[in-house]
Amino acid sequence: MPDRIATTRWTGELVTGSGTVTLVSSGAGRFTFSLPTRAGEPDGQTSPEELIAAAHSACYSMQLSALLTAAGTPPERIDTTATVSQNQRGEAYLITEIRLVVRAAVPGVDAEAFRRAATKAKETCPVSVALSATEITLDAELEQVPT
Repeated sequence: MPDRIATTRWTGELVTGSGTVTLVSSGAGRFTFSLPTRAGEPDGQTSPEELIAAAHSACYSMQLSALLTAAGTPPERIDTTATVSQNQRGEAYLITEIRLVVRAAVPGVDAEAFRRAATKAKETCPVSVALSATEITLDAELEQVPT
């Protein structure tokens, strides 16, 4: 698989400065961020934590889709939310938890098989593996598919 590239330019000191993240590989966009919007209301700006949440929810959804498809029950829909929590420990701020919430419509799968696949996806998605020093919780529910 090809490498993916993002760049950041930060201008100024931490409290009053600001930065821009550019998604170079895809050309999908440029996103601004700053300490006040990272620590408070986003006000139209992103943060490193939001970018991690985006990467994790996307990676997890793809991994779960692959596992369900390999088991012969391809999903109709997977909706994943990743919430990244940051808390202060001593003088440092740390990402302390990532909560994954997944709701999926998967024809032909029972609840137990879905839970097993959902848990395995959490354990094997490349972003989960990269973030394994952080507690990652999972709330997975199978939605009924109309027959």
